[in-house]
Parts: sequence; C-alpha cells; structure tokens
Amino acid sequence: MTAYRMPAEWSEHEGCLMAWPTRVDLWDGVLDQVKGEYAQVTRAIAEFEPVTMVAPPGHGGEARARCGDGVEVIELPLDDSWFRDSAPLFVLDGDGHRAGVDFRFNAWGRKHHPYDSDDRVSGLLLDRLGIDRIASDMILEGGSITVDGEGTLITTEQCLLHPNRNPGMSRAEIEAELVARLGVEKVIWLPYGGLLDTETDGHVDGVCAFAAPGKVVVSLPEDPEHPDHARMRANRAVLAASTDARGRSLEIVDVPQTGYAEVAGADVEVSYLNFYVANGGVVVPVAGLPADEDALAVIASAYPGRKVVGVRAAAVAYGGGGVHCITQQVPVASPSA
Repeated sequence: MTAYRMPAEWSEHEGCLMAWPTRVDLWDGVLDQVKGEYAQVTRAIAEFEPVTMVAPPGHGGEARARCGDGVEVIELPLDDSWFRDSAPLFVLDGDGHRAGVDFRFNAWGRKHHPYDSDDRVSGLLLDRLGIDRIASDMILEGGSITVDGEGTLITTEQCLLHPNRNPGMSRAEIEAELVARLGVEKVIWLPYGGLLDTETDGHVDGVCAFAAPGKVVVSLPEDPEHPDHARMRANRAVLAASTDARGRSLEIVDVPQTGYAEVAGADVEVSYLNFYVANGGVVVPVAGLPADEDALAVIASAYPGRKVVGVRAAAVAYGGGGVHCITQQVPVASPSA
C-alpha cells in the first residue's frame, strides 16, 4: 500500500476550497450578512492563492458576483458550507502524488438534517478535480485535528471520543485510523475543546494549531471569568508535557485575547485561533475590537514572514465557526506525480 502523509497547513498550496452558505435555518436571519463575510474571506485568501468556491446548483452566479471574477465557482449538491469538515483531507506520498481522504460526515453528530449531500461531496469533488480518492468509514471533520506534517497530530478527547461520531470505535481504533489514513505517528490528545462549542463538540481548531514543527499556538483566555479559563490551561499543561513524533518538546505561543460581537441579539465569541494559513499569509477572524490588533500581533509572531490579515467574521461565529472552518487547503502535488 502507498504510504501517504497529510502535509502541514503552512506547506505550499495549489489553492483553497470553500463552499457557499446555503442552510437558511442555521443563519436565523443573518444569511445575507454571512454571505458577505464569506465573500470577504474569499477575497482575502485570493490575495495569496487561488480559491475555488463550491456552490449549490443554481447559486453559482450569486457566489461569483459576490466573491469576484478571480474566484473559480463550480456547482455541486451541498447541504451546508463548512468545508473544513465536509471536504476531503489531502495527503501526499513520498513522490509528491496527491490524494484526498474521504472520511464520512454526519453533521457533527446528526445535529442538522439533511446531511447526505455533504457526506457525498468529497467524492464528487475529488472526481471533478481528477484527484485519487481514499475512502474511510470513520466519521471525522477536518476541524477536529491539526498536524505538523512530520508525523504529529493534535486533537481533543471532547470531540473525537464523543459517542455521536464513532460509537463502535475505541480510542485506540480511532487513533489507528488516523495513523493509517493521514500518515501520522503520534497523536496528542487534549482533554478539552471550547466549553460552549456545542456545535462541533469541541473542535481543536478553536483552541490549538500547529504553527511550525515543534511549535503550537494555543488559546489561553486571560479573563478568569471566561468559561475556558481553566480548561485551556489544562490543555496547555498537556502540551507542555508532550513531545512530538520527532521527540521535540513543544514551543507554545499563547493567545490571551478574546473577542465578542453581537449578532442577532446574541453575544458570540469570535475565535482568533480559527485562522487559515495561506501561501505567504494568515487570514484571521476578528470581532472589530481593540483586542483584535493584539491578537493579530501574537499570531504574526508565530508565523514570521507571513502577512497577517484580519477579516470580520461575527456572523460566521454566530453559525458556529470561523475562517478555518469554512476553508480547506489543497497542497501542491509534484509536477511528475
């Protein structure tokens, strides 16, 4: 069997995949606002790398008009628009040949219906792009993992061990499938995702991200009243005591800032950790607060040499995610592969 490995997010991209917002009942009257935010994220990423927007049949014209002519739009059946979780996870073999791992998707434990189109979209997209498909029967969302490209994966027990995903699989069996499909050698299990992240059951991309081999960025709210104040410190302690697959201790970059915005009468937290690493840049969700600039500076320190751009994403946060949640990188394949 060919050995594949999922590259780190900072490796060179051919482009970025996104999906146009579609689920009317999710957005509760802010659908037009969230479409505007998706378009702004699209335009920000397009400054660094090509973006392909997948839109439901009949909605391609709207997506193209709002995102600009520089974005490629293709139409495929969709239920929702969180492509970090429903799109393929791309892997490379030792010769640079690219494939897409098609994990099963059940709308974060069957929280939204229908979800059958989103469960199928990975296979349809890989066929459309002419990329080999690797099937897995395990339910997994891309937002639940972060990898360093050198054999280490970080996830949360809160999400991957939740019984609404893979109730018939043990922790050891889940870990074995991650090793088999994504080419990782070591899994670091954090105990917690966000306490209030009931939508995804605690995805890691709201609390921790690899920034380089041996370096992680972590959410560490400085406000003692924050619901994750103690929980994120417990996560940090696990990371501080861990080594990666190469035996390195982890350098930890703390992001103490938190940002909130009001959307549809509700206060929602905009997670600065939920950013997308593009070719030469980092696109970060912001709330329109003074804390934004401090958080952007911390993230810039973790990604030297990259331009850090903040994009208002309050409505996206209202729907349960951030910039990372609505994007999926496509790594460059070897020209000869």
